[in-house]
Amino acid sequence: MATILDNSAWIEIGGRGPEKEISFGGIWTVFHAGDVEDRLMEAVQLRGEPVVLDLEKVERMDTLGAWLIYRLSRDLRLKRVDTRFRGVSDEYKLLIERVGANDRPCEMAPPRRNSILTLLEDVGLGTLNSLVRLSELLGFLGLIITRLAGAFRQPQRIRVTSLVYHIEQVGLRALPIVGLISFLIGAVMVNQSAIQLRLYGAEVLVVDMLAISILRELGILLTAIIVAGRSGSAFTAQIGSMMLREEVDAMETIGLNPIDVLVLPRFLALLVVMPLLTFYADVAGILGGGLMAWAQLDMSPAVFLQFFQEAVPDIRTFWVGVIKAVFFAVVIGVSGCFEGLSVSGSAESVGQRTTQSVVQSIFLIIVLDALLAIFFTAVGW
Repeated sequence: MATILDNSAWIEIGGRGPEKEISFGGIWTVFHAGDVEDRLMEAVQLRGEPVVLDLEKVERMDTLGAWLIYRLSRDLRLKRVDTRFRGVSDEYKLLIERVGANDRPCEMAPPRRNSILTLLEDVGLGTLNSLVRLSELLGFLGLIITRLAGAFRQPQRIRVTSLVYHIEQVGLRALPIVGLISFLIGAVMVNQSAIQLRLYGAEVLVVDMLAISILRELGILLTAIIVAGRSGSAFTAQIGSMMLREEVDAMETIGLNPIDVLVLPRFLALLVVMPLLTFYADVAGILGGGLMAWAQLDMSPAVFLQFFQEAVPDIRTFWVGVIKAVFFAVVIGVSGCFEGLSVSGSAESVGQRTTQSVVQSIFLIIVLDALLAIFFTAVGW
Protein backbone atom coordinates (compact mmCIF):
# COMPACT_ATOMS: atom_id res chain seq x y z
CA MET A 1 0.00 0.00 0.00
CA ALA A 2 1.29 3.48 -0.92
CA THR A 3 -0.11 6.65 0.60
CA ILE A 4 0.17 10.38 0.01
CA LEU A 5 -1.19 12.47 2.84
CA ASP A 6 -2.07 16.12 2.73
CA ASN A 7 -3.32 18.45 5.39
CA SER A 8 -6.72 18.32 3.72
CA ALA A 9 -6.91 15.81 0.84
CA TRP A 10 -5.37 12.36 0.54
CA ILE A 11 -5.43 9.30 -1.66
CA GLU A 12 -4.45 5.65 -1.03
CA ILE A 13 -3.72 3.02 -3.66
CA GLY A 14 -3.99 -0.60 -2.50
CA GLY A 15 -6.35 -3.50 -2.48
CA ARG A 16 -6.30 -7.27 -2.21
CA GLY A 17 -7.40 -10.07 -4.47
CA PRO A 18 -8.53 -9.47 -8.03
CA GLU A 19 -9.36 -5.80 -7.49
CA LYS A 20 -7.32 -2.68 -6.90
CA GLU A 21 -8.74 -0.11 -4.53
CA ILE A 22 -8.18 3.65 -4.63
CA SER A 23 -9.45 5.39 -1.50
CA PHE A 24 -10.08 9.12 -1.33
CA GLY A 25 -10.36 11.11 1.87
CA GLY A 26 -10.25 14.60 3.31
CA ILE A 27 -11.37 17.85 1.75
CA TRP A 28 -11.39 17.81 -2.06
CA THR A 29 -11.89 21.47 -2.91
CA VAL A 30 -10.13 24.04 -5.05
CA PHE A 31 -8.05 25.19 -2.06
CA HIS A 32 -6.98 21.74 -0.85
CA ALA A 33 -6.90 19.19 -3.68
CA GLY A 34 -4.04 20.56 -5.79
CA ASP A 35 -1.26 18.71 -3.97
CA VAL A 36 -2.48 15.22 -4.93
CA GLU A 37 -2.12 15.80 -8.68
CA ASP A 38 1.08 13.73 -8.94
CA ARG A 39 -0.52 10.86 -7.02
CA LEU A 40 -3.50 10.88 -9.37
CA MET A 41 -1.12 10.62 -12.32
CA GLU A 42 0.39 7.54 -10.65
CA ALA A 43 -3.06 6.00 -10.20
CA VAL A 44 -3.77 6.43 -13.90
CA GLN A 45 -0.95 4.00 -14.68
CA LEU A 46 -2.89 1.07 -13.17
CA ARG A 47 -3.65 -1.65 -15.70
CA GLY A 48 -5.38 -4.98 -15.89
CA GLU A 49 -7.30 -5.56 -12.67
CA PRO A 50 -10.66 -3.87 -12.00
CA VAL A 51 -10.43 -0.73 -9.87
CA VAL A 52 -12.76 0.42 -7.09
CA LEU A 53 -12.89 4.14 -6.32
CA ASP A 54 -13.86 4.52 -2.67
CA LEU A 55 -15.16 7.97 -1.67
CA GLU A 56 -16.53 7.01 1.73
CA LYS A 57 -13.99 9.12 3.68
CA VAL A 58 -14.33 12.28 1.57
CA GLU A 59 -15.42 15.04 3.94
CA ARG A 60 -16.13 17.81 1.43
CA MET A 61 -15.99 18.16 -2.36
CA ASP A 62 -16.51 20.89 -4.92
CA THR A 63 -16.41 20.85 -8.72
CA LEU A 64 -12.60 20.73 -8.82
CA GLY A 65 -12.46 17.65 -6.61
CA ALA A 66 -15.27 16.04 -8.59
CA TRP A 67 -13.41 16.78 -11.81
CA LEU A 68 -10.17 15.20 -10.56
CA ILE A 69 -11.95 12.02 -9.46
CA TYR A 70 -14.03 11.86 -12.66
CA ARG A 71 -10.94 12.40 -14.80
CA LEU A 72 -9.19 9.48 -13.08
CA SER A 73 -12.14 7.17 -13.72
CA ARG A 74 -12.38 8.33 -17.33
CA ASP A 75 -8.68 7.77 -18.03
CA LEU A 76 -8.83 4.30 -16.50
CA ARG A 77 -11.84 3.37 -18.64
CA LEU A 78 -10.00 4.61 -21.74
CA LYS A 79 -7.32 2.03 -20.88
CA ARG A 80 -10.03 -0.65 -20.72
CA VAL A 81 -9.83 -0.93 -16.92
CA ASP A 82 -13.15 -1.86 -15.31
CA THR A 83 -13.91 0.97 -12.85
CA ARG A 84 -16.72 1.43 -10.31
CA PHE A 85 -17.48 3.79 -7.43
CA ARG A 86 -18.18 2.89 -3.82
CA GLY A 87 -19.26 4.90 -0.80
CA VAL A 88 -20.45 7.88 -2.87
CA SER A 89 -23.23 10.00 -1.38
CA ASP A 90 -26.09 11.07 -3.61
CA GLU A 91 -24.84 14.65 -3.50
CA TYR A 92 -21.32 13.76 -4.65
CA LYS A 93 -22.62 11.30 -7.22
CA LEU A 94 -24.75 14.03 -8.78
CA LEU A 95 -21.77 16.41 -8.76
CA ILE A 96 -19.50 13.88 -10.51
CA GLU A 97 -22.22 13.17 -13.10
CA ARG A 98 -22.65 16.89 -13.79
CA VAL A 99 -18.93 17.33 -14.25
CA GLY A 100 -18.79 14.31 -16.56
CA ALA A 101 -21.72 15.59 -18.60
CA ASN A 102 -19.70 18.72 -19.44
CA ASP A 103 -16.62 16.77 -20.48
CA ARG A 104 -16.99 17.11 -24.21
CA PRO A 105 -14.74 18.72 -26.81
CA CYS A 106 -15.51 22.33 -27.56
CA GLU A 107 -13.93 24.13 -30.48
CA MET A 108 -13.19 27.67 -29.44
CA ALA A 109 -13.90 29.92 -32.37
CA PRO A 110 -11.75 33.06 -32.48
CA PRO A 111 -13.66 36.27 -31.90
CA ARG A 112 -14.97 37.66 -35.14
CA ARG A 113 -14.83 41.38 -35.69
CA ASN A 114 -16.14 43.54 -38.44
CA SER A 115 -13.23 44.08 -40.85
CA ILE A 116 -14.33 47.63 -41.70
CA LEU A 117 -14.55 48.62 -38.03
CA THR A 118 -11.16 47.02 -37.39
CA LEU A 119 -9.65 48.98 -40.28
CA LEU A 120 -11.17 52.23 -39.04
CA GLU A 121 -9.91 51.54 -35.53
CA ASP A 122 -6.38 50.86 -36.79
CA VAL A 123 -6.40 54.03 -38.89
CA GLY A 124 -7.70 56.06 -35.95
CA LEU A 125 -5.11 54.69 -33.53
CA GLY A 126 -2.33 55.19 -36.07
CA THR A 127 -3.39 58.79 -36.68
CA LEU A 128 -3.62 59.50 -32.95
CA ASN A 129 -0.20 57.99 -32.29
CA SER A 130 1.28 60.01 -35.16
CA LEU A 131 -0.17 63.25 -33.79
CA VAL A 132 1.14 62.44 -30.32
CA ARG A 133 4.60 61.71 -31.71
CA LEU A 134 4.53 64.92 -33.78
CA SER A 135 3.64 66.95 -30.68
CA GLU A 136 6.53 65.33 -28.78
CA LEU A 137 8.96 66.16 -31.60
CA LEU A 138 7.75 69.77 -31.69
CA GLY A 139 8.17 70.02 -27.93
CA PHE A 140 11.70 68.64 -28.21
CA LEU A 141 12.45 71.15 -31.00
CA GLY A 142 11.27 73.94 -28.71
CA LEU A 143 13.60 72.68 -26.00
CA ILE A 144 16.54 72.65 -28.45
CA ILE A 145 15.77 76.19 -29.63
CA THR A 146 15.60 77.39 -26.01
CA ARG A 147 18.95 75.83 -25.14
CA LEU A 148 20.44 77.10 -28.41
CA ALA A 149 19.33 80.66 -27.67
CA GLY A 150 20.94 80.41 -24.24
CA ALA A 151 24.12 79.06 -25.82
CA PHE A 152 24.34 82.07 -28.13
CA ARG A 153 24.08 84.35 -25.09
CA GLN A 154 26.78 82.27 -23.39
CA PRO A 155 29.07 81.03 -26.21
CA GLN A 156 31.24 79.07 -23.80
CA ARG A 157 28.41 76.53 -23.55
CA ILE A 158 28.94 75.55 -27.20
CA ARG A 159 31.40 72.64 -27.34
CA VAL A 160 33.49 73.54 -30.37
CA THR A 161 35.52 70.33 -30.36
CA SER A 162 32.40 68.19 -30.42
CA LEU A 163 30.86 70.43 -33.09
CA VAL A 164 33.89 70.09 -35.39
CA TYR A 165 33.96 66.32 -34.83
CA HIS A 166 30.32 65.92 -35.86
CA ILE A 167 30.80 68.21 -38.87
CA GLU A 168 33.52 65.83 -40.01
CA GLN A 169 31.42 62.72 -39.35
CA VAL A 170 28.20 64.04 -40.88
CA GLY A 171 29.64 66.07 -43.72
CA LEU A 172 33.16 65.19 -44.78
CA ARG A 173 32.75 61.43 -44.44
CA ALA A 174 29.45 61.51 -46.32
CA LEU A 175 30.95 63.12 -49.44
CA PRO A 176 31.80 59.86 -51.28
CA ILE A 177 28.35 58.26 -50.97
CA VAL A 178 26.46 61.51 -51.62
CA GLY A 179 28.59 62.36 -54.64
CA LEU A 180 28.41 58.87 -56.16
CA ILE A 181 24.64 58.55 -55.82
CA SER A 182 23.97 62.07 -57.12
CA PHE A 183 26.32 61.53 -60.07
CA LEU A 184 24.63 58.27 -61.02
CA ILE A 185 21.12 59.68 -60.61
CA GLY A 186 21.98 62.62 -62.87
CA ALA A 187 23.39 60.27 -65.50
CA VAL A 188 20.39 57.93 -65.35
CA MET A 189 17.96 60.86 -65.64
CA VAL A 190 19.59 62.10 -68.83
CA ASN A 191 19.83 58.57 -70.23
CA GLN A 192 16.17 57.74 -69.69
CA SER A 193 14.84 61.19 -70.60
CA ALA A 194 16.79 61.28 -73.84
CA ILE A 195 15.24 57.99 -74.97
CA GLN A 196 11.72 59.35 -74.53
CA LEU A 197 12.33 62.92 -75.77
CA ARG A 198 14.12 61.68 -78.89
CA LEU A 199 10.75 60.40 -80.11
CA TYR A 200 9.59 64.04 -80.35
CA GLY A 201 12.91 65.57 -81.43
CA ALA A 202 13.25 67.41 -78.13
CA GLU A 203 16.48 65.96 -76.74
CA VAL A 204 17.72 69.41 -75.69
CA LEU A 205 14.97 69.54 -73.06
CA VAL A 206 16.86 66.94 -71.02
CA VAL A 207 19.00 69.81 -69.75
CA ASP A 208 15.95 71.68 -68.47
CA MET A 209 14.62 68.53 -66.82
CA LEU A 210 17.98 67.75 -65.24
CA ALA A 211 18.58 71.26 -63.94
CA ILE A 212 15.14 71.73 -62.38
CA SER A 213 14.98 68.21 -60.93
CA ILE A 214 18.45 68.22 -59.40
CA LEU A 215 18.50 71.77 -58.05
CA ARG A 216 14.96 71.86 -56.67
CA GLU A 217 14.22 68.27 -55.67
CA LEU A 218 16.53 65.33 -56.21
CA GLY A 219 19.77 66.88 -55.01
CA ILE A 220 18.48 67.84 -51.59
CA LEU A 221 16.07 64.91 -51.29
CA LEU A 222 18.73 62.27 -51.95
CA THR A 223 21.17 64.03 -49.64
CA ALA A 224 18.64 64.23 -46.83
CA ILE A 225 17.68 60.58 -47.14
CA ILE A 226 21.34 59.51 -47.12
CA VAL A 227 22.12 61.66 -44.10
CA ALA A 228 19.01 60.42 -42.27
CA GLY A 229 19.98 56.79 -42.84
CA ARG A 230 23.65 57.34 -42.13
CA SER A 231 23.95 60.06 -39.49
CA GLY A 232 20.45 60.21 -38.01
CA SER A 233 20.61 56.52 -37.14
CA ALA A 234 24.10 57.01 -35.69
CA PHE A 235 22.81 59.80 -33.44
CA THR A 236 20.07 57.54 -32.10
CA ALA A 237 22.37 54.59 -31.54
CA GLN A 238 25.09 56.66 -29.84
CA ILE A 239 22.78 58.54 -27.48
CA GLY A 240 20.69 55.40 -26.88
CA SER A 241 23.75 53.42 -25.83
CA MET A 242 24.65 56.20 -23.41
CA MET A 243 21.12 56.05 -21.99
CA LEU A 244 21.45 52.31 -21.36
CA ARG A 245 24.82 52.77 -19.65
CA GLU A 246 23.29 55.57 -17.53
CA GLU A 247 25.88 58.05 -18.80
CA VAL A 248 23.16 60.63 -19.41
CA ASP A 249 22.02 60.31 -15.79
CA ALA A 250 25.62 60.74 -14.70
CA MET A 251 25.85 63.96 -16.74
CA GLU A 252 22.81 65.38 -15.01
CA THR A 253 24.22 64.34 -11.63
CA ILE A 254 27.39 66.39 -12.14
CA GLY A 255 25.41 69.38 -13.43
CA LEU A 256 25.74 68.96 -17.21
CA ASN A 257 22.70 69.40 -19.41
CA PRO A 258 22.39 66.49 -21.91
CA ILE A 259 20.87 68.83 -24.49
CA ASP A 260 23.95 71.05 -24.41
CA VAL A 261 26.42 68.15 -24.42
CA LEU A 262 24.78 65.63 -26.76
CA VAL A 263 22.14 67.36 -28.88
CA LEU A 264 23.37 70.88 -29.72
CA PRO A 265 26.70 69.80 -31.34
CA ARG A 266 24.89 67.29 -33.56
CA PHE A 267 22.07 69.73 -34.34
CA LEU A 268 24.43 72.60 -35.27
CA ALA A 269 26.61 70.25 -37.32
CA LEU A 270 23.61 69.28 -39.43
CA LEU A 271 22.62 72.92 -39.91
CA VAL A 272 26.13 73.71 -41.16
CA VAL A 273 26.67 70.61 -43.27
CA MET A 274 23.33 70.02 -45.02
CA PRO A 275 23.42 73.15 -47.28
CA LEU A 276 27.03 72.35 -48.21
CA LEU A 277 26.21 68.72 -48.98
CA THR A 278 23.24 69.90 -51.04
CA PHE A 279 25.49 72.13 -53.15
CA TYR A 280 27.94 69.25 -53.58
CA ALA A 281 25.12 66.87 -54.59
CA ASP A 282 23.83 69.42 -57.11
CA VAL A 283 27.25 69.73 -58.71
CA ALA A 284 27.73 65.95 -58.82
CA GLY A 285 24.27 65.35 -60.30
CA ILE A 286 24.67 67.99 -62.99
CA LEU A 287 28.16 66.69 -63.79
CA GLY A 288 26.82 63.16 -64.19
CA GLY A 289 24.00 64.38 -66.41
CA GLY A 290 26.38 66.52 -68.49
CA LEU A 291 28.74 63.62 -69.12
CA MET A 292 25.83 61.36 -70.11
CA ALA A 293 24.49 64.07 -72.47
CA TRP A 294 27.95 64.36 -74.01
CA ALA A 295 28.23 60.60 -74.48
CA GLN A 296 24.68 59.82 -75.58
CA LEU A 297 23.49 63.02 -77.28
CA ASP A 298 26.87 64.30 -78.50
CA MET A 299 26.19 67.54 -76.62
CA SER A 300 29.47 69.26 -75.85
CA PRO A 301 30.06 70.72 -72.36
CA ALA A 302 29.88 74.28 -73.74
CA VAL A 303 26.49 73.64 -75.34
CA PHE A 304 25.30 71.87 -72.20
CA LEU A 305 26.26 74.86 -70.03
CA GLN A 306 24.50 77.23 -72.44
CA PHE A 307 21.26 75.27 -72.24
CA PHE A 308 21.72 74.97 -68.48
CA GLN A 309 21.93 78.76 -68.09
CA GLU A 310 18.76 79.15 -70.15
CA ALA A 311 16.97 76.55 -68.01
CA VAL A 312 18.04 78.28 -64.78
CA PRO A 313 17.87 82.02 -65.54
CA ASP A 314 18.32 83.10 -61.91
CA ILE A 315 19.74 81.74 -58.69
CA ARG A 316 16.36 81.25 -56.99
CA THR A 317 16.14 77.68 -58.25
CA PHE A 318 19.39 76.90 -56.44
CA TRP A 319 18.23 78.61 -53.24
CA VAL A 320 15.08 76.47 -53.15
CA GLY A 321 17.21 73.39 -52.51
CA VAL A 322 19.41 75.17 -49.96
CA ILE A 323 16.42 76.43 -47.98
CA LYS A 324 14.96 72.93 -47.96
CA ALA A 325 18.29 71.66 -46.65
CA VAL A 326 17.93 73.75 -43.51
CA PHE A 327 14.45 72.36 -42.77
CA PHE A 328 15.57 68.79 -43.45
CA ALA A 329 18.58 69.24 -41.15
CA VAL A 330 16.19 70.22 -38.35
CA VAL A 331 14.03 67.15 -39.01
CA ILE A 332 16.97 64.74 -38.99
CA GLY A 333 18.58 66.28 -35.91
CA VAL A 334 15.39 66.43 -33.85
CA SER A 335 14.23 62.93 -34.79
CA GLY A 336 17.63 61.25 -34.31
CA CYS A 337 18.39 62.85 -30.93
CA PHE A 338 14.83 62.53 -29.60
CA GLU A 339 14.68 58.79 -30.33
CA GLY A 340 18.11 58.33 -28.78
CA LEU A 341 17.02 60.01 -25.55
CA SER A 342 13.86 57.85 -25.56
CA VAL A 343 15.81 54.56 -25.37
CA SER A 344 15.05 52.56 -22.23
CA GLY A 345 15.06 48.98 -21.01
CA SER A 346 17.34 46.65 -22.98
CA ALA A 347 19.62 46.77 -25.99
CA GLU A 348 16.64 45.79 -28.15
CA SER A 349 15.24 49.26 -27.54
CA VAL A 350 18.29 50.77 -29.27
CA GLY A 351 17.52 48.86 -32.47
CA GLN A 352 13.83 49.72 -32.33
CA ARG A 353 14.45 53.41 -31.74
CA THR A 354 17.12 53.54 -34.46
CA THR A 355 14.76 52.01 -36.99
CA GLN A 356 11.99 54.35 -35.91
CA SER A 357 14.32 57.33 -36.19
CA VAL A 358 15.26 56.56 -39.80
CA VAL A 359 11.72 55.77 -40.94
CA GLN A 360 10.32 58.80 -39.13
CA SER A 361 12.96 61.13 -40.56
CA ILE A 362 12.51 59.96 -44.15
CA PHE A 363 8.72 60.17 -43.87
CA LEU A 364 8.84 63.71 -42.48
CA ILE A 365 11.41 64.73 -45.09
CA ILE A 366 9.17 63.60 -47.96
CA VAL A 367 6.08 65.24 -46.45
CA LEU A 368 7.96 68.47 -45.78
CA ASP A 369 9.46 68.42 -49.27
CA ALA A 370 5.98 68.22 -50.78
CA LEU A 371 4.73 71.10 -48.63
CA LEU A 372 7.73 73.29 -49.45
CA ALA A 373 7.45 72.49 -53.17
CA ILE A 374 3.84 73.66 -53.12
CA PHE A 375 4.81 76.76 -51.15
CA PHE A 376 7.66 77.80 -53.49
CA THR A 377 5.44 77.26 -56.52
CA ALA A 378 2.74 79.39 -54.96
CA VAL A 379 5.13 82.29 -54.28
CA GLY A 380 6.59 82.09 -57.79
CA TRP A 381 9.99 80.54 -57.00
